[in-house]
Amino acid sequence: MTGDWSAFGGVVPVLAGSPGAGASVVTAVLADAVQLLAWRVLMVDTADPVRSGLAAAPVSDGPWSAGPHPAVRIRHSWRGSALVARLETTVPVLAPEMVPPPRFWASPVGQPQVTVVDVAADLWRLAANPLDGPGAWLRQGTPCPRPILVVRATRPSLLHAEQVLHRLRVWSAVGLVTMPVALIVVGARRWPPGVVGVAGTHLTPLVDGAVFLPHDKDIAVGGVTGLVTPRRLRDAVLPLLRRWGLAAGVRRLPGVKGALS
Repeated sequence: MTGDWSAFGGVVPVLAGSPGAGASVVTAVLADAVQLLAWRVLMVDTADPVRSGLAAAPVSDGPWSAGPHPAVRIRHSWRGSALVARLETTVPVLAPEMVPPPRFWASPVGQPQVTVVDVAADLWRLAANPLDGPGAWLRQGTPCPRPILVVRATRPSLLHAEQVLHRLRVWSAVGLVTMPVALIVVGARRWPPGVVGVAGTHLTPLVDGAVFLPHDKDIAVGGVTGLVTPRRLRDAVLPLLRRWGLAAGVRRLPGVKGALS
């Protein structure tokens, strides 16, 4: 039941370890950083359209393609040179199991080198059965996905994340899903005193190598738009991209303002 990810390049699922952690922001920051490094990027938004944190992310809309059901289809749009794939549906509420499996999200304009996925679902519920819907992006396969867990620098957020990882570990132990390999902390520059101590067995290995995404007041107020994400946020994820061989020798990303074109 492992996946063939060759049509997507390197797959980076982004998971919110707790409610409101900021997974959509991290998805946009990663996609912007990678495309500015001249990699071909596919950004996947699995959220119900009315609840998407990336609804305003595309700069220009493109065509849509059919999904597994007549009421669900995928719109392909552009954010600079990154292709954005997001859901469109005529049903009032889109249940997680109605989200099309990964094969429906493949790029119609050439194979990406990196696919960044906003796994927009309640991760606690998803971890109960992560093999369908948005959880399908966690399937082990070739090349192996690199899931990122997103948290806030708070005790409740880390406690939530620890329980989620405990639930996912059951599926990982039988070779079905890939556990998060990196931790991104949104809205902070360092761990506040007394927070890291609540990390349990599953979260502790990710804590020391955590990447901190500092607070940005414009994104905090306005969310992700068609404007390029701030340079200091993109620079914050560079160590992670270097670790994965996507930014070798790069110290800072190009300064870009306004909409990606």
